[in-house]
Amino acid sequence: MGARTKARKRALDVLFEADQRGVEPVTLLAQRIAQPGAETALPQYSVELVEGVVAEQARIDELLATHAHGWTIERMPAVDRAILRLGTWEVLFNDDVPDAVAVDEAVELARSLSTDESPAFVNGLLGRIVDLKPTLLA
Repeated sequence: MGARTKARKRALDVLFEADQRGVEPVTLLAQRIAQPGAETALPQYSVELVEGVVAEQARIDELLATHAHGWTIERMPAVDRAILRLGTWEVLFNDDVPDAVAVDEAVELARSLSTDESPAFVNGLLGRIVDLKPTLLA
């Protein structure tokens, strides 16, 4: 497993846990940085991912809600919601990661951590975001 793949998983852990506990992701992130506990320190890319998602979350959630036909953000499984937020941030706001890599990584997270239907859902929704990227960033 590559370093960025591990960093994505760790960022997902922070976003998911914050969502489940009803705390701000940046608060939980600060706790994980100050006291990593049994795990190793968070990779810098994990920190960048969480901070990026938090900074753009309103825009990301608006896009996901608009293009997830028949699904509200609240109705999505929490892990899928976190995966989609990470993937959308990487597609739209991180030029260092090719779009196809961001989508593939998100689909793999969904495959290993969510329901049987989640990989197709994540792939379809992020694929739509990729297709619309030129107009979304204009």
